[in-house]
Amino acid sequence: MTDATYDALIVGAGHNGLACAAYLASGGRKVLVLEAGERPGGLAATREFAEGFRVSAAAHLLNMLSPEVAKELALERHGLAYAARNLKTVVLPGNGRQLVIDGDRLEGASANDQAAFTEFQRRMRRYAKVLNRFCARPFPHLTERRGRDNRLLAKLAWDVRTLGKADMRELLRIGAINIHDVAEEQFENPLLKAALSMDAVLGSHMGPRSPNTVYAYLHRHLNDDGQGPALVKGGMGALGDAFAAAAEAAGATIRYGARIASIDLTDCRAAGVTLADGTNLAAALVVSNADLKSTFQLVGPLNLDAGFVRRVHNFRARGVTAKLHLALDGLPEFRGLNPADAGSRLLAATTMDGIEGAFNHAKYGECSPQPVMEVTIATVHDDSLAPPGKHVLSAVAQYAPYALKAGWRAGRETFMHSCLSQLEALAPGIGEQVIAAELLTPPDLEARFGLRGGHWHHGEIALDQALFTRPVPGANHYATPVPGLYLCGASAHPGGGLLGLAGRNAAKAILAGADAA
Repeated sequence: MTDATYDALIVGAGHNGLACAAYLASGGRKVLVLEAGERPGGLAATREFAEGFRVSAAAHLLNMLSPEVAKELALERHGLAYAARNLKTVVLPGNGRQLVIDGDRLEGASANDQAAFTEFQRRMRRYAKVLNRFCARPFPHLTERRGRDNRLLAKLAWDVRTLGKADMRELLRIGAINIHDVAEEQFENPLLKAALSMDAVLGSHMGPRSPNTVYAYLHRHLNDDGQGPALVKGGMGALGDAFAAAAEAAGATIRYGARIASIDLTDCRAAGVTLADGTNLAAALVVSNADLKSTFQLVGPLNLDAGFVRRVHNFRARGVTAKLHLALDGLPEFRGLNPADAGSRLLAATTMDGIEGAFNHAKYGECSPQPVMEVTIATVHDDSLAPPGKHVLSAVAQYAPYALKAGWRAGRETFMHSCLSQLEALAPGIGEQVIAAELLTPPDLEARFGLRGGHWHHGEIALDQALFTRPVPGANHYATPVPGLYLCGASAHPGGGLLGLAGRNAAKAILAGADAA
C-alpha cells in the first residue's frame, strides 16, 4: 500500500527530529515525522513505572538546551516550563563530609580551591562558548570549498582567535588530555575532583583517566551560563511535547505507532520508507533522527560502499550507563545533607580513583560493585510526579556495560543490589522506603528507544568522533553517501545532549543545499 507523497520524512520523534521537522516545515517543506512509540521526545520522555509514580525515563536534567533553538521554536509558548532551575550539585560521600557547587561558589572547599575553581570555570566557560559557536552551525567542507564554506572557515578561525594567547595556549595543552590530570593539577579537594570527573564521563564509556575527557567535559557545558541544571515541570516528557507542538505549529505532521522497516532507495537514491505494517511512504528526502548504526541498518549494508560500512561498524557506541527508578514512601534522609538541598543534583562519587575503579570493571564486561551515580528527587520540586507524600528517585548509574559478560538476565539483580547498597550507605533506611524499583540497562535502552548499543549520546563524545569527523567521514555534514538521506540525530554534529542543534543544523544544511541547487 502506498501513502501520500511528502517533501521530507523524519525518522523518529526525538527532540532533534522534531527540531529538524519544525525548521524544514518553516522553510516551506511538507514534512511527516514517523515515530515508533506513542509519545514524542525519545530519551526526553516521562513515563509511569509504578502506579501513580512518573519519572523522566532516561535524561532527567536539562542543562544543554540551545537558547537559540528554544527561542526560535518558542518552546516555552508551546508548554515548556520548569519545576526548578539552577540546581546545586552536592557530592555525597556518606561520611559526613560534603561539597556543594552552587554556580561558581563552593561550600566545603578551601580558599585555594575556591580561587582555582573560579579561574577554572572562567577558562572552561570561554572554551565552551567558542565550542558552542562551532556547534551552532554546520561545519564547512574542507575540500571543494565554495564561498559559503570559506566564510564559515573564517568565522571558525576568528572564534578561536578571540580566546587570546594565554587561553589558546592552555586549551592546546589540555584539550586532548584527560580530566584526571587536569583536576589533579589544579585542585586539592577529592570531592571537587570527583564532581568534575563525573561531568566528563557521565553517559560515556570512559573513565577520568581516559583521553578526550576534557573535551567531553566541555561538551557537557555547552550553553553553560554559569548556573546549574534545571528540572522540567511534568518530567522531561514535557520537553518532548513542546518540541512536538512547535513542529506541528510550523506545519509538520507527526504519526505515532509508525515503526520503520526499511529506508527505500530508487536508482541508488533515498526515495521513502516502508513501515512495519507494509505501508510505503514516498519522499524526496529522508532525514534520520535514529542513531548512525540503526540508520544504515535500515538502508541495508548491500546498498553501501564496503569502506563506509566498515567506518559505521567502527563508530564507538558501547553503552555503560543504566537508569534506576525508585518509588519511595517518603523523602529519604541523606547523611549530613541539609534538608533544603534534597532537591539538588546529588552525586554518589568519592574520588577520581573510585570512579576509575568502577570503570575498570566495565572494560572487562563486568558491572561495578560500587557504581557511581547522579541522583535527583524531582518530587521535591514537582509533586505532580507522585501521590501525596510520596517521592520518586531517579539515578543515572555508571558503569553497567551493554555486553555484560555474565548476561543481563543474571546480572540485573546484582547491579540493582549494588545501586541500592550505595544509596543505603548515603541515606540509611532508604531501602525500607522503596515501594517499587525499576532498572533500565543499556540493552533495555536499546529496546525501548532504538539506541544501538544502548549509548546515551548515540556514540562517544571524543575528538575522533566530533566536530569535523562526527559521526564518520562520508556522513559528517548531515548528508550521507546515499543521495537524499540525511542525519539529524545525536550521531551527527554536535553530538549528544538535549541541545536541539543537530536537528536545527541538519535542516539548515538541507535548505541551504536546496537553495544552492
